[in-house]
Amino acid sequence: MQDTVVIIPTYNEIENIEAIIRAVFSQSDNIHVLVVDDNSPDLTALKVKELQEEFPNRLFLEIRKEKAGLGTAYIHGFYWCLEKSYQYIFEMDADFSHNPKDLIKLYNACKNDGADLAIGSRYVKGVNVVNWPMARVLMSYLASKYVRIITGMRIHDTTAGFVCYKRQVLETIDLSKIKFIGYAFQIEMKFKTYLKQFKIIEVPVIFTDRTKGESKLSSGIISEAVFGVISMKLKSLFKK
Repeated sequence: MQDTVVIIPTYNEIENIEAIIRAVFSQSDNIHVLVVDDNSPDLTALKVKELQEEFPNRLFLEIRKEKAGLGTAYIHGFYWCLEKSYQYIFEMDADFSHNPKDLIKLYNACKNDGADLAIGSRYVKGVNVVNWPMARVLMSYLASKYVRIITGMRIHDTTAGFVCYKRQVLETIDLSKIKFIGYAFQIEMKFKTYLKQFKIIEVPVIFTDRTKGESKLSSGIISEAVFGVISMKLKSLFKK
């Protein structure tokens, strides 16, 4: 897994951060990790700094001034990665909802199967979600169906946050014009990739809800996704 970096955005993930970093590094000696921390009050960044002594030249840290949204954290990370020579750039949560053992599946989809964007998909083969209440499973599943209908994308898991981009995708998309910062960020990035006609492959994975720390999902984030998708689609039509 050469030329590979995993971006992990964090806010108050002190209970998970060391374990997830070690789990990612255990998959390959060639993987690098970039933590983008939003100045977590629980001192997540301090723990990362301690681990940097153990993993020099593999573990990197960017600290932002305050909590400013998942989307902007990833955009910050994308710019950082594009300044380097990485060819495969991952998005991954810190809370083990994404299994580090699946990194190789997404990598192989890009490296060997020709994907420009590989998605760790919860819904491409049934519903593969563990420890979520049924109401949240239904909300997530129906949200992806809704996005698929509105946008025309043939993607089952449109809101997935476990993905691998080839460098060229992030170089082609105008990251400065990505509008959404919450739940809808993942949808917008996939839609931009789809509009540029890059090859997208969904790789089946099992999503396991966090057991430590608190979820960052809120009603405002969900509302952004629901109403933002329509706006996003309409703008794409006018551009055509």
